[in-house]
Amino acid sequence: MTVKKDMTGAIVVTGSIVVTGATGNVGRALVRTLSEAGSPVTAVARSVTDADVPAGVRAAPADLAEPAGLRTAFAGAEALFLLVAGEDPHGVLTEAKSAGIRRVVLLSSQGAGTRPEAYRHPRLFEEAVKESGLGWTILRSGGMATNALAWAGSVSERREAAAPFGDVGLPFVDPDDVAAVAAAALLGDGHLSATYTLTGPAPTTPRERAAAIAAVLGEPVRFTEQTEEEAHELMSRFMPLPAVEGTLAILGRPTEEERRPTPDVARVLGRAPGSFADWAARNAPAFR
Repeated sequence: MTVKKDMTGAIVVTGSIVVTGATGNVGRALVRTLSEAGSPVTAVARSVTDADVPAGVRAAPADLAEPAGLRTAFAGAEALFLLVAGEDPHGVLTEAKSAGIRRVVLLSSQGAGTRPEAYRHPRLFEEAVKESGLGWTILRSGGMATNALAWAGSVSERREAAAPFGDVGLPFVDPDDVAAVAAAALLGDGHLSATYTLTGPAPTTPRERAAAIAAVLGEPVRFTEQTEEEAHELMSRFMPLPAVEGTLAILGRPTEEERRPTPDVARVLGRAPGSFADWAARNAPAFR
């Protein structure tokens, strides 16, 4: 990706940016932001189609678990937004370098810094990125507001939300803010070799998040507190065991660092991060 200014001072972007996880919570917003900025974008996900992306964006179905299959997606690109997915970050980055990609922005997890033993997979990707020889930026995201979409079915059907540790607060981050920081790191200068920890503006508890959803619906939402054992069993159905245990440790026994909002979103974007209430208001249809 090349960023320069024309004679009027407007930013002109050349070279394609590859966005992996392009149909996910962060990737979808990032694809839209980059496209609106005038950057050529290649959207990568396992089953992405032209119908999933804005007009003018190239859809490239591919799987991060199969690095060799990324060659077509990476062709002609200069920058890469990379998820922690698959088991071979070195293979992905080797393909990226072979294609001429020069910059990578990695979406990692706050737990990679606060609980490295439990979050070994993100740490593996961080280490691979730093060793790749590419220009790099690492985004360590805190818990995302979109985690509340796990309640969409129960709230819409029964006006009920369930979660463990109902009164433990964490500064959940809006995925749109994560995407905006990623766009800034991909398009602008001053972010190379930086690691940003991204959170929302203030801690909220699961009980408070359920109340915020109730407020935008204009109807009560009953909050039910799960036991840690109940949450462990449910999460184990779709998450590997180390991730389940690390996540439950953060949700239930966060460190002071994990409880504390960081200044990085505001530092990069020049504005405060969005609140959970803001996110709930934008996403109210999912809970109706």
